[in-house]
Amino acid sequence: MGDLRISISPDHDSLFVLILVIFMLSLAPWRSPLARALHRNRSDVSSRYPQLATVCPDSRPANRTVVFRDFLDGTNGLLFVTDMRSEKIKHLAQNPNAELCWYFIKTREQFRISGEISVINTQCTDAQDRKIHQDAWHNLSEKSKQQFIWPAPGAPRTSEGYDVVENLDDHLPTETFAVLVLTPNTVDHLELRGTPQNRYQYWRLPDNTWKMQEVNP
Repeated sequence: MGDLRISISPDHDSLFVLILVIFMLSLAPWRSPLARALHRNRSDVSSRYPQLATVCPDSRPANRTVVFRDFLDGTNGLLFVTDMRSEKIKHLAQNPNAELCWYFIKTREQFRISGEISVINTQCTDAQDRKIHQDAWHNLSEKSKQQFIWPAPGAPRTSEGYDVVENLDDHLPTETFAVLVLTPNTVDHLELRGTPQNRYQYWRLPDNTWKMQEVNP
């Protein structure tokens, strides 16, 4: 990677650019190809629906589709939301390790992102966690919010409990609402276009820097 040279002039625009560049350099090297994939596939709604695998208490794998919400500001963490009554919460309580499999149809590339998931809910007392939780709730659509007051997911089907609650936006997050933060430890990026294909692996080191190696597809 060549040296990055920035010409700085004494004005606010240049200072903003410098801050932005410093911020980008602090992020993991896989963030750039993932951001590019998200941008190039933005017209495809399914591009924001990766698969999340967790480990059941009996060591069996469990996989489901989730909605990618955003990156946690200033970090490499990926944000998702879930119901505290869901099975994945029980899995993560015993084993926080999880892996995301994310395929982008248009650009024909796959990201496998492995790491640990932390759960943020109404019981959290840390001010930053509470803000993350509150912001994620407010960013949900009214329709999505309603699902968190429905009967417990996975329980025997009932015909009651699905009535719409008016002005749910004015309420604090429900006790059933949780934010999942996936902190990656390894990333495997496979580009299927070309012969042979391209594949890159990334590892997070103990000092929180990242190592990247190109490997056989």
